[in-house]
Amino acid sequence: MKVEFFQSLPSTQEFLIEALKNGDIKPPHMIVAYNQTKGVGSRGNSWEGLGGNLFMSFCISKDELPSDIPPPSISIYFSMLMREVLSELGSKCWLKWPNDFYVDDRKIGGTLTNKVDEIYICGIGINLTSAPENAGILDIKTSVDELVWGFVSMLDKKILWKPIFSKFRIDFCKSKSFITHIANKAVSLQNAEICEDGAILLNGEKVYSLR
Repeated sequence: MKVEFFQSLPSTQEFLIEALKNGDIKPPHMIVAYNQTKGVGSRGNSWEGLGGNLFMSFCISKDELPSDIPPPSISIYFSMLMREVLSELGSKCWLKWPNDFYVDDRKIGGTLTNKVDEIYICGIGINLTSAPENAGILDIKTSVDELVWGFVSMLDKKILWKPIFSKFRIDFCKSKSFITHIANKAVSLQNAEICEDGAILLNGEKVYSLR
C-alpha cells in the first residue's frame, strides 16, 4: 500500500475520494494528515481534528481482502485490525459495536467505511494526545506514524474474519452497557445478541453496521 503524509488537510477521506475519482491514485492507497480541519464522522457528523491525533483514510479493492469477510461488517474488520495494533502496543481499548474505539467508557475514535463499485474507502480517527469535551484519549503513548505502519502491516497479513470475529465477540459484551444509533435513533444494546457475520439481533430483527 502506498502511504502519503500531509501536514494538514480538510478531510483525509474527502481528499482520497476526490483523488480516486480523478484517477490520481489507485488502490491500495492511504492518506494521512497530522492535522484535519473538516473531518467526517458517522451519521454525517463532523470529526473534530485536533493536532497530534490520528487522521487516516485508505482505499483497497475487495479482491485484495480475505474473501470470508461479510461485506456489511467490513468496517468492523478494519476497526478490529487497528484494535489489534493498539493492543499489541499495550492499550486496553475495545471496540463498541459497530466501530467506535473506547477506553473504559469514553469514546476515543471511530471508523467510517464506504464502498464505491468494488473499492472500499475507510477512514479511521483516534484521539492520541487531545480530545474534545466528553471524549477520551488513548491510554498509551504512541505516534501517528507507528499506528499507520502498524495498521498497514496488519492489513498485509490478510487475517481471516473468523479469528477477528472471535475477539470482537468478547468486546461486544461491553457494548451491552451502551446505546448505538440505528436509523438515526438511539437504541440500547442491552438485549442485543451478536451474530457470526457481525450483525446484531435486536428485538427479533437482524441489524447490520452499514457504516
